[in-house]
Amino acid sequence: MGASGFPVDLILFGMIAAFLVLRLRSILGRRTGFERQAPPQYQAPAGQNPAAPVIEGRAETPAAATARTLPDAESPVGQTLARMRSIDRTFDPAAFLDGAEKAFRMIVAAFASGDRGTLRGLLNDETYNAFEQAIAARETAGQTQISTIHSIQNATIENAELRGNVASITVRVVSDQTSLTQDQAGHPVLGTDAVTEITDVWTFERDLSTRDPVWRLVSARSA
Repeated sequence: MGASGFPVDLILFGMIAAFLVLRLRSILGRRTGFERQAPPQYQAPAGQNPAAPVIEGRAETPAAATARTLPDAESPVGQTLARMRSIDRTFDPAAFLDGAEKAFRMIVAAFASGDRGTLRGLLNDETYNAFEQAIAARETAGQTQISTIHSIQNATIENAELRGNVASITVRVVSDQTSLTQDQAGHPVLGTDAVTEITDVWTFERDLSTRDPVWRLVSARSA
């Protein structure tokens, strides 16, 4: 504390938190300005495991009538997906998109709750470090985050690349969310409790020649 008694350390924490918030706007999405009344929150059907394998396995019925768009098989993206299948015969674009939606829900929830273990398994090193720094700054400042995905309006495979056996697929996700950061007294610091439409563009990556079935988030930005 300085000679005047002013809490300089709190100012430094605030500056660090502000920097990380700006850095993570491209990772966690931003508001498009279109707000909706909150629809009912999604609940997993009875018997369905909410922690099911991520971006792998058989395609399932979309939750809450999510519109999903796959590229035309004859398009450049569709042809790239076909080459991925030639390397890994178990790969299926529809199953991937189903898993990408699950991963999206899990990552948003894990960041809000500070669940580093879940994030560690779903993100590559660079993206995980950015999330972890933001969580640490939030904890130091005594802040909490409330993030709720009310519905996912649309999930679309936007791009696909194949570099040797390493595949990357970019997904555009349009969702209705509530995202609010509060201080220790419960006062809002960042975000809003209004339901807001957010568009995220996330890229997942996987080495198709390995037995590891998980596609990890390697890049994210807001559209």
